[in-house]
Amino acid sequence: MDLVGKRVVVVGLGKSGHAAAAFCARQGATVVVSDSREESVLRQEVAELVTRGARVEVRAGAQTADVFAGADLVVVSPGVPALAVLEEVARGGVEVIGELELASRFLEAPILAVGGTNGKSTTTTLLAALLEAAGKRTFAGGNLGTPLCEAIDPSSDDELYDALVVEVSSFQLERVRDFRPRVNLLLNVSEDHLDRYPDFAAYVAAKGNSFVRQSPRDVAVIPWGDEAIEAQARRGQARIVTFGLEAGGESDFAAVLTPEPGVRDRGRGDFYGLKGADLHGTHNLLNAAAAIAAAREFGVSAEAIRTGLAGFRGLPHRMQRVGEVGGVTFYDDSKATNVGSAVTALLGLAEPKGVLIAGGRDKHGSYAPLVQALEQKGRALVLIGEAADRIAEAVGGRVTVARAGSMQEAVSLAHSLAQIGEAVLLSPACSSFDMFQNYHDRGVRFVEAVKQLQSSRGAVGAPPSGAPGEPGTEADR
Repeated sequence: MDLVGKRVVVVGLGKSGHAAAAFCARQGATVVVSDSREESVLRQEVAELVTRGARVEVRAGAQTADVFAGADLVVVSPGVPALAVLEEVARGGVEVIGELELASRFLEAPILAVGGTNGKSTTTTLLAALLEAAGKRTFAGGNLGTPLCEAIDPSSDDELYDALVVEVSSFQLERVRDFRPRVNLLLNVSEDHLDRYPDFAAYVAAKGNSFVRQSPRDVAVIPWGDEAIEAQARRGQARIVTFGLEAGGESDFAAVLTPEPGVRDRGRGDFYGLKGADLHGTHNLLNAAAAIAAAREFGVSAEAIRTGLAGFRGLPHRMQRVGEVGGVTFYDDSKATNVGSAVTALLGLAEPKGVLIAGGRDKHGSYAPLVQALEQKGRALVLIGEAADRIAEAVGGRVTVARAGSMQEAVSLAHSLAQIGEAVLLSPACSSFDMFQNYHDRGVRFVEAVKQLQSSRGAVGAPPSGAPGEPGTEADR
């Protein structure tokens, strides 16, 4: 793909948009940056490109037809929805792609893509660690943080990496055409982003776009027994490899819960223990099974996989054990911004019961699965944020419900409701933007509140104060 002298319009100057604009400018294109923010802000963000001699035009405000006049290529950032003007441009014969697709056309190293509603970042990071343990120069990024365009060395034709482990979101996959992962993982799909997609089927189809260009030489790693995901995998021609719980089917890579947590490669007879890895919850055992399957099918040795597992430390705010207060263990799963993720975290607790802290900005999905999980595993529910009323209405009187006006109050309430040997789990099932800057800020506030609680209780071994309320009652705080 030759961009020299081409006119490329980059829509949305977020992280991936900025990376795409910088890359296209380095390739000799004239870049038009279109973003709804003020022109002065945009000019500051592209100032570095301009000082290096790049040809950059700034178009602030709404995307109108004149922005795309004379365009040879349009690159759309993931956060930009399907605007009517973009569809018009595409009908006019101009290619409209995303940053993921753009970067993949300039990279020769094999791509290992990790998709799913939940668990993508942990699995991406773990898979990269397994490849690095095998001595491979490995890029880990995409939706995880570092745009794929940044994997391309602007000063050399040589490959920087032996493998590219790329977290992919449904938004990114809406605008791929030739994107072809050597190994493609789709961990799970549950309701999310229904404010963007017309229905769940459309969301699933977007997730499945990463399979379409796979050939018989490629591998699709999917959960055993998930018919919807299998249907997506079969949109391409890849060889299918499955993962799942050992007790739940006949998967190729089985997550084992007892007597020692680990993953069994049924085809080769290998077992990978997870005692040394910082992975908590049944869902993280499944994430490990998927990552091991991908690494093994990519040619990583069993020995290298064991080395990578032994040194792995989980990501912040993703089922991270924070500490213990009075026999109650606290877990930070602030990254759980949808119902499916919160359900998985709650049901995956090693403790017999958990007090769930949930709530935030509503994402318009059903809370019925969360109610069912609370009935199975929940001691009580502490609600925060804008979605509190809607969640409380869904739960009814099935478990004790309390409300909190701050994270500190939520942690204190949850601790008082928990019993010794149980857990308090922050897994909000909602986005964070009503009360916090982002999920990271929410998680940090949770950790701080737990530390304050530990300090106020003195000895960590002191029993929790207060007693659980009667089932079905609601404390409106």
